[in-house]
Amino acid sequence: MAGLSLLTLLDDITAVLDDVALLSKVAAKKTAGVLGDDLALNAHQVSGVAAEREIPVVWAVAKGSFKNKCILVPAALIISFIAPWLINPLLLLGGLFLCYEGAEKIIEKLFHGKHENAEEIPSLDTESIEEYEQKKIAGAVRTDFILSAEIIVIALGTVQGQSTTIQILVVSLIAVLMTIGVYGLVAGIVKLDDLGFYLDKKGKGKGFMSWFGRGLIAFAPKFMRVLTIVGTAAMFLVGGGIVVHNVPAVHHLIEPIIMELPNISLAKAAIPVLLNGAVGVVAGVLVVAVIEIVSKIRTAVSSS
Repeated sequence: MAGLSLLTLLDDITAVLDDVALLSKVAAKKTAGVLGDDLALNAHQVSGVAAEREIPVVWAVAKGSFKNKCILVPAALIISFIAPWLINPLLLLGGLFLCYEGAEKIIEKLFHGKHENAEEIPSLDTESIEEYEQKKIAGAVRTDFILSAEIIVIALGTVQGQSTTIQILVVSLIAVLMTIGVYGLVAGIVKLDDLGFYLDKKGKGKGFMSWFGRGLIAFAPKFMRVLTIVGTAAMFLVGGGIVVHNVPAVHHLIEPIIMELPNISLAKAAIPVLLNGAVGVVAGVLVVAVIEIVSKIRTAVSSS
C-alpha cells in the first residue's frame, strides 16, 4: 500500500512538472518581445560607467532585479487570487511611467542637451563617480521593475485557471530565467570592447583574431549608441502597447486600423508595433505636460 501511494505521488509530481514545462514554454514565447525591450533598456541604462566597473554595476542591477521579482511574483499571485481586477490598472500605471520616462529623455535631449551631456560625464573625484554609478543603478532597477511587472503579468495570464502550485512554479521559473537571461546578455554586451582588446592582444596585431578584435573595438561604441536609441524607443513601444491593451477607447481606435491593413506579413507585423510606439509617445508627452502643470501650480501656491 505504501509503495502504491509513493508511485501515485511520483505520478502526480511528474504530471505537474510536465504541465509546468509546457506552460513555461508558452509563457516564455509570449514574453520574448518584452525580453528584447528589457535587454535594450538595461544595456543602455548601465552603459557609460568605467570599464572596470561595468560588471559590478551589472551585478548590482541584477541583484536589484531579483529583489524586484521577489516583491512582484508574490504580489502578482496574491492580487490574482484576491483582486484580479487590480492587475490591469497597475500594469497601465507602469506603462504610463515607461512612456513618461521616454518622453522625458527626448525632451531633455532636445531642450537641455548640454545639461544632459554634462551629467553623462562624472567628475574625477571618487564621490562623484560613486554617485553617478548609484544613479545609473537606481534608474536601471526602476525601469526593470516596470518591465518585470509586465513579464510576470503576461506569464500569469498564461496560467490562469491552472492550479495554485502550477501558477506559482511557472511564474517563478519565468521570473528567474528572464532575469538570468537578460543580465547575462547585458554583461556580454557591455564587455564587447574588452573582448576586442583581448583578441587583438592575443593575435599580436596579426591574422583573423586581431582583425576580429579590432572590429569588435570599433563596433562596441556604435552598438551602444544604437542601444541608446533602441532603449528609448522600447520605452514607447512597451508602454504604448500596455496603454493600447488596457485603455478600451485607445484599443477601439487602433483596432480598425489594424483590421484594414493589407494582407502583407511585413505590414501586419510592423504597423501595429509602430502604432503602439505612436500611442506611447503621445501618452508620454501628455504625462510630462500634466506633471509640469501640477508642478507649476504647486510652485505658484507655495510662493503665494
